[in-house]
Amino acid sequence: MSARPCASLFICSSSITVGRYAVRKSCSSRGPQGENTIRYWREAVAGALAVALVVVAFIVPYLGNELVTPIINRTPQQVRDFADAAPLFGFREIHFGWGTPFAVLIAVATVLWGPTVARRLSWTRLLFVVWGASAAWTMSLAMVDGWKRGFVDRLASTDEYLHEVPGITDIPATLRGFSERILDYQADSWTTHVSGHPPGALLTFVWLDRLGLGGGAWAATLCVSVGTSAAVAVVLTLRVLGDEKMARRAAPFVAIAPAAIWIAVSADAFYAGVAAWGVALLSVSTKRYLWPASIGAGVLLGFGIYLNYGLVLMGLPAVAVLIAGRKILPLVGALVGALIVAGIFTAYGFWWYDGYELVQERYYQGIAKDRPFEYWGWANFAALFCALGVAVPAAFPRILTRVQPINLLVIGGVAAVVMADLSQLSKAETERIWLPFAMWMLIAPAVLPMRSHRFWLALQVIGALAVNHLLFTNW
Repeated sequence: MSARPCASLFICSSSITVGRYAVRKSCSSRGPQGENTIRYWREAVAGALAVALVVVAFIVPYLGNELVTPIINRTPQQVRDFADAAPLFGFREIHFGWGTPFAVLIAVATVLWGPTVARRLSWTRLLFVVWGASAAWTMSLAMVDGWKRGFVDRLASTDEYLHEVPGITDIPATLRGFSERILDYQADSWTTHVSGHPPGALLTFVWLDRLGLGGGAWAATLCVSVGTSAAVAVVLTLRVLGDEKMARRAAPFVAIAPAAIWIAVSADAFYAGVAAWGVALLSVSTKRYLWPASIGAGVLLGFGIYLNYGLVLMGLPAVAVLIAGRKILPLVGALVGALIVAGIFTAYGFWWYDGYELVQERYYQGIAKDRPFEYWGWANFAALFCALGVAVPAAFPRILTRVQPINLLVIGGVAAVVMADLSQLSKAETERIWLPFAMWMLIAPAVLPMRSHRFWLALQVIGALAVNHLLFTNW
């Protein structure tokens, strides 16, 4: 064979090889693109399904069904009072306030620069920015309703804790007799919110009053300050568990979440902050300062179940932290801290389980008996999605694909709300009641592609602004 045919054959075979490689490379490049397209569609479908659930939950009350409806056995006035904006608790009312321009500015700034700032700031500065942005966003939304209506008077109604504060003159006596006043239709029955929670919630505002910080403004300030700090605790937990990248990506979504509407102002925001820092300390104990951090985590989480019976479900995000941190020993310190809190309340005469049993009876003495589970069993999640925003359910398909700290924390939060829903002790008002669990779901959008974050942030703030300006929420 001559040299020229050999050369030609070599060139030809090389061309074929190169051609085949090019084809394989092209196919492989299309493969990931195809996978990404499928993922984008899954995100779009998940987000669309969440929006559809919310829309259906708003429409169903007007269909006239006697069972699948937010409230039964009530007069038209009571329907307006308790179900005018179902699945959210509030009233239909288009309104604006001096907080409106500030809320819009914060929203626009976060959408445009939030992801970049979160990526570039030093870690310590980022934590302060997250807390500051969350507080500013929360207060601007509250001021849409005005200083008194949206902030000062929120915790001062006859159903709230502050109504009972002046009558607490002997704390030990209050604890000893607390359970006796839980049931309704007694001369000295506790108000709705006090009866529905363990005594730690009431005592928090009593202690605040005794420090000279009484009244609605100080109570609201406490709830907003602690509630917005939960955003810091959540991103800090992610970083401690070894995923600073995801913590930074989650920061803008946590800071300007629609949940801010109910952080200002409800006592549940305070509960969310206490529980979030308990979980954050538990994450720290998986890395360093084992005993002080784990005992501190137990004290906060233990105090949490004396603020809200439902916070026993915070054990699920706590377990997620231990799994992500690959440590079991911190559980011992956490149990010690929780038992210290339980021991103090028990020694002063309040037995938690008695209160829990009685509060279930009190729950069905009130509006709960007229809220059918056939509606609220699924509409609860529609209310929750109003607080989470569409970006959170859109991220769920990616959350379920891998096992890493952020996925475990989100799944812990989801598991908690599912358990709460199945208990049938959270029929309605879950936009605020589930705030402690929602905080751990708000980090989910961090797993979405970085290039799409501004788009999802925009949907988050648009949803929050729409709810806050079209409805007057009771919390």
